[in-house]
Amino acid sequence: MGEIRAMTELPARRRDVEFRTADGRLLVGELSLPESGDPVGTIVFLHPLPTAGGYMDSHILRKAALRLPELAQVAVLRFNFRGVTSPRGTSEGEFGHGVDEGKDLDAALEFVRAEGLPTPWVVGWSFGTEVALNHTIDHDVAGLILLSPPLHRTTPETLDRWNGNDTPIVALVPELDDYLQPAEARERFAVIPRLEIVEVADGKHLWVGEKQTYRVLSEIVARVNPAALPLPTDYP
Repeated sequence: MGEIRAMTELPARRRDVEFRTADGRLLVGELSLPESGDPVGTIVFLHPLPTAGGYMDSHILRKAALRLPELAQVAVLRFNFRGVTSPRGTSEGEFGHGVDEGKDLDAALEFVRAEGLPTPWVVGWSFGTEVALNHTIDHDVAGLILLSPPLHRTTPETLDRWNGNDTPIVALVPELDDYLQPAEARERFAVIPRLEIVEVADGKHLWVGEKQTYRVLSEIVARVNPAALPLPTDYP
């Protein structure tokens, strides 16, 4: 057995993908599928703030794609928002301040539907949580998972719209977050009574370190495919 580390790449069927937005921007990404068998669920990742270095390879997204198709039998879609560059390539367009990125999310979910991927959970990290909260409301998704939500671009009125449906929403709030810590998160998210807040002791906004990575991935899998828990820490 070998210990699963930051750069461990487990078996999966991985392929580069691209899809076009309603306003004509071509976005680039990667789809990772279980090596054998059909996925039991799908994770659509929305990455952190592009102007602060966020992209489809931000470490939680990359590690999820490297591990979870094998460990949790799920599909993982990650992509660059418009105007963002990674080793995979550059998505067309320019930074849209969380507004135009709604079209990017629309295109990603349309891709998921076209591929026939099951039960899509939208997982946003930081800036990605704002795109998720502001633009997923009209989509049929299995749920939202918010990692380190800053609530910079999301109004109480936008949050209240989520009371019009019963889509599960889970917010992972680090105890030591730079922008929104658990006590304030409970106050500001109170407008959505069903929203579940998971306080992560000693957690920080960037989820640095294997302990925090394991916690985040486990919380995601607990919603998308709980039968796969606990995630192993070693692999043959």
